[in-house]
Amino acid sequence: ADGSKVKARYSFVYVYEDGNWRISHHHSSMMPEEMVSPEAITEDEVRDLFQLWNGALATLESKKVADRYAKEGVLLPTVSDVPRTDYDGIV
Repeated sequence: ADGSKVKARYSFVYVYEDGNWRISHHHSSMMPEEMVSPEAITEDEVRDLFQLWNGALATLESKKVADRYAKEGVLLPTVSDVPRTDYDGIV
Protein backbone atom coordinates (compact mmCIF):
# COMPACT_ATOMS: atom_id res chain seq x y z
CA ALA A 1 0.00 0.00 0.00
CA ASP A 2 1.37 3.38 -0.98
CA GLY A 3 -1.17 5.55 0.88
CA SER A 4 -3.03 6.68 -2.24
CA LYS A 5 -6.80 7.04 -2.02
CA VAL A 6 -9.08 4.76 -4.03
CA LYS A 7 -12.83 4.41 -4.32
CA ALA A 8 -13.87 1.12 -2.81
CA ARG A 9 -16.87 -0.84 -1.61
CA TYR A 10 -17.06 -2.74 1.65
CA SER A 11 -19.16 -5.58 3.03
CA PHE A 12 -19.29 -6.67 6.66
CA VAL A 13 -21.09 -9.52 8.40
CA TYR A 14 -21.40 -9.07 12.16
CA VAL A 15 -22.09 -11.54 14.97
CA TYR A 16 -23.08 -10.79 18.55
CA GLU A 17 -20.36 -12.40 20.67
CA ASP A 18 -19.57 -12.02 24.36
CA GLY A 19 -21.89 -9.01 24.63
CA ASN A 20 -20.36 -7.15 21.67
CA TRP A 21 -20.94 -6.93 17.93
CA ARG A 22 -17.87 -8.24 16.14
CA ILE A 23 -16.96 -8.63 12.48
CA SER A 24 -17.12 -12.26 11.40
CA HIS A 25 -16.54 -11.60 7.68
CA HIS A 26 -15.19 -8.59 5.81
CA HIS A 27 -14.65 -7.98 2.13
CA SER A 28 -13.42 -4.87 0.37
CA SER A 29 -12.67 -4.25 -3.27
CA MET A 30 -11.81 -1.34 -5.51
CA MET A 31 -14.65 0.11 -7.52
CA PRO A 32 -14.46 -0.80 -11.20
CA GLU A 33 -13.62 2.07 -13.54
CA GLU A 34 -16.88 1.64 -15.42
CA MET A 35 -19.84 0.02 -13.78
CA VAL A 36 -22.33 -1.70 -16.00
CA SER A 37 -25.79 -1.26 -14.58
CA PRO A 38 -27.90 -4.27 -15.43
CA GLU A 39 -31.64 -3.97 -15.64
CA ALA A 40 -33.14 -4.23 -12.17
CA ILE A 41 -34.73 -7.54 -11.25
CA THR A 42 -38.44 -7.42 -10.49
CA GLU A 43 -40.12 -8.70 -7.34
CA ASP A 44 -41.80 -11.42 -9.41
CA GLU A 45 -38.40 -12.55 -10.73
CA VAL A 46 -37.05 -12.66 -7.17
CA ARG A 47 -40.04 -14.79 -6.11
CA ASP A 48 -39.54 -17.09 -9.10
CA LEU A 49 -35.84 -17.58 -8.29
CA PHE A 50 -36.70 -18.36 -4.68
CA GLN A 51 -39.30 -20.90 -5.83
CA LEU A 52 -36.66 -22.62 -7.98
CA TRP A 53 -34.41 -22.98 -4.91
CA ASN A 54 -37.32 -23.95 -2.64
CA GLY A 55 -38.53 -26.52 -5.19
CA ALA A 56 -35.05 -28.07 -5.33
CA LEU A 57 -35.01 -28.20 -1.52
CA ALA A 58 -38.40 -29.91 -1.47
CA THR A 59 -37.04 -32.82 -3.56
CA LEU A 60 -34.70 -33.74 -0.65
CA GLU A 61 -32.01 -34.30 -3.31
CA SER A 62 -28.88 -32.41 -2.28
CA LYS A 63 -27.50 -32.40 -5.85
CA LYS A 64 -30.59 -30.52 -7.08
CA VAL A 65 -30.10 -27.94 -4.34
CA ALA A 66 -26.37 -27.62 -5.06
CA ASP A 67 -27.13 -27.12 -8.76
CA ARG A 68 -28.92 -23.86 -7.86
CA TYR A 69 -25.60 -22.33 -6.62
CA ALA A 70 -22.90 -20.61 -8.68
CA LYS A 71 -19.64 -22.48 -9.38
CA GLU A 72 -17.95 -20.61 -6.53
CA GLY A 73 -21.09 -20.14 -4.44
CA VAL A 74 -20.98 -20.15 -0.64
CA LEU A 75 -23.67 -21.64 1.58
CA LEU A 76 -23.74 -20.54 5.22
CA PRO A 77 -25.96 -23.23 6.76
CA THR A 78 -28.65 -22.50 9.33
CA VAL A 79 -28.06 -25.51 11.58
CA SER A 80 -24.32 -26.03 11.13
CA ASP A 81 -21.20 -24.01 11.95
CA VAL A 82 -19.45 -25.23 8.79
CA PRO A 83 -19.49 -22.90 5.76
CA ARG A 84 -19.94 -24.79 2.49
CA THR A 85 -17.51 -23.18 0.06
CA ASP A 86 -17.65 -25.46 -2.95
CA TYR A 87 -20.06 -27.71 -4.82
CA ASP A 88 -19.03 -30.89 -2.98
CA GLY A 89 -19.50 -29.16 0.36
CA ILE A 90 -22.98 -27.96 -0.60
CA VAL A 91 -23.99 -31.43 -1.80
